[in-house]
Amino acid sequence: MNHILSDRINNLATSQTLAMAALARELKAQGKDIISLSLGEPDFNTPDFIKEAVKKAVDENYSTYSPVEGYLELREAICRKFKRDNGLDYKPTQIVVSTGAKQSLYNIAQVMLNDGDEVILPAPYWVSYFEIVKLSGGVPVEVPTSVETDFKMTPEQLEAAITPKTKMMWFSSPCNPSGSVYSREELTALAKVLEKHPNIYVVSDEIYEHINFSGTFCSIGSIPGMLDKTITINGVAKAFAMTGYRIGYIGAPEFIAKACTKIQGQVTSGANSVAQRATITAVDADPSVLNHMVQAFHTRRDLVVGLLKEIPGVKINVPEGAFYVFPDVSSFFGKTLKGHEIKDANDVSMYLLAEANVATVTGDAFGNPNCIRFSYATSDDILKEALRRIKEALTA
Repeated sequence: MNHILSDRINNLATSQTLAMAALARELKAQGKDIISLSLGEPDFNTPDFIKEAVKKAVDENYSTYSPVEGYLELREAICRKFKRDNGLDYKPTQIVVSTGAKQSLYNIAQVMLNDGDEVILPAPYWVSYFEIVKLSGGVPVEVPTSVETDFKMTPEQLEAAITPKTKMMWFSSPCNPSGSVYSREELTALAKVLEKHPNIYVVSDEIYEHINFSGTFCSIGSIPGMLDKTITINGVAKAFAMTGYRIGYIGAPEFIAKACTKIQGQVTSGANSVAQRATITAVDADPSVLNHMVQAFHTRRDLVVGLLKEIPGVKINVPEGAFYVFPDVSSFFGKTLKGHEIKDANDVSMYLLAEANVATVTGDAFGNPNCIRFSYATSDDILKEALRRIKEALTA
């Protein structure tokens, strides 16, 4: 019945991370012992002090519609957070709170892109960037990187990708899926390229900023000359284990923030009122409250990278943030493993699901056909068993 549906939806790809997670759940329901490492969701509970803020908000009857752009008290708290953690000076009128960072990204694409506008995407990129840009009439321009360069785009690559149609550049640091973190020096070098192109805006997705093992973090908007051409995306889902609260936010030039509020007013209106009140408590908290979670992810990173290095043919960078690994598995292409012909990363991912009962996501979904992604946001014991199965399957 596709002919009844719009071309827009027929041309939209399904999120492969969500599709693999759904397939893993289906196989589990059939009784198979599936270890699902496909979704990026912390395995910690929301901190108790945030839960108390939720209870307080309920008791104080925050049960009515909130302002479309978010409560003023929350936007003020986000301004304090941006100043404290990122060296970014925003006013509340430059902040828009949305139903998750994904809606923030979609709002931006809808208000910034016209048909044919090009958006540079350093690959690998988060799975939804490509489709959101496309859905908004934009043209995704992929800039390939590799495990050898820690999956980072160089200034020379950025300059070569720019055309008269370039409107934006979108990237994440720490990166989903590679875990790569751009240093201040690397971002400054990219900013020097962008100085020559004043009409190009940058979307800096910093949702994993606090899950960072490098010891430092730099927002590209803090580099001189970049604040007025940067839209900074963040939220509380990952660092505060609040994925179900669905709160994301932007800091942006005021005309962009107003445009995002305008479109949000016609789509969802304000985000969940109780979740917003809890988010005030989260963003006002000193980031040190997250140290136990960050340390756990760091330990797991070291565990997983060490075990992957023991598998012949797997190439891996050492991710400095987030909670993913993105190994290059191209050495298995053209081989046959236990009767399975391996042509590409999708075949590797499906093979591991069939033979190892481990759910991963093909790198194709993130713009890199040589890799697969999996999350280490689960216990050490589960990770050890998953890697044991993967090693056994790939050394067959």
